Amino acid sequence: MARLNVNPTRMELKKLKARLKTAVRGHKLLKDKSDEMIRRFSIIIRKDKALREAVEADMGGVLGQFALARSLSSGEVVEQAFSMPVSPVAIECGTDNVMGVEVPKIEVAESENTGSLPYSFAGLTSEADASVEMLVKVLPKMVELAETEKTVRMLAAEIERNKRRVNALEYVMIPQLEETIKYISIKLDENERGAQTRLMKVKDMLSGDAE
Repeated sequence: MARLNVNPTRMELKKLKARLKTAVRGHKLLKDKSDEMIRRFSIIIRKDKALREAVEADMGGVLGQFALARSLSSGEVVEQAFSMPVSPVAIECGTDNVMGVEVPKIEVAESENTGSLPYSFAGLTSEADASVEMLVKVLPKMVELAETEKTVRMLAAEIERNKRRVNALEYVMIPQLEETIKYISIKLDENERGAQTRLMKVKDMLSGDAE
């Protein structure tokens, strides 16, 4: 591991030891955060999987009911009915905080038109009405699924960024600081031994001159 390019002085050694202490503490905090984020991510991903399966099952029922409605009514009547303006849906958007990550919070607000059909054609069968009512019921689940999947993607990206920070500290910064501290310590010891040797030589020379 390449060391940092610094002057081997006691002041620099003191600074590097302080940096190493901060880096080790930061590494532990980031590692703990990463472990907790992965735990929370696992919980949310299981919820997302269950919600997706439920939505897919419900949508399968909606499409099956709609296909039945088309088979029992004129295609032209069905197309005309479902091409009309639909009932408005109000969405309340906000944010939530998951381990420091701002994730979306989306809810379907209660509408005054809840339960009403988006058309007024007497020519359609009850199967068409049932398909619309089923779709109205599955809509909140679809919105929740969109919210959950966005949360999953955002947490996955944050976990990856956090992992890179942990690896940078663990495999680059901390080893560099340790190597540099070791180098400075060796240099300071060598300088101290050299100074003592020169001092002893001077002392011996002074003793010889005195004799």
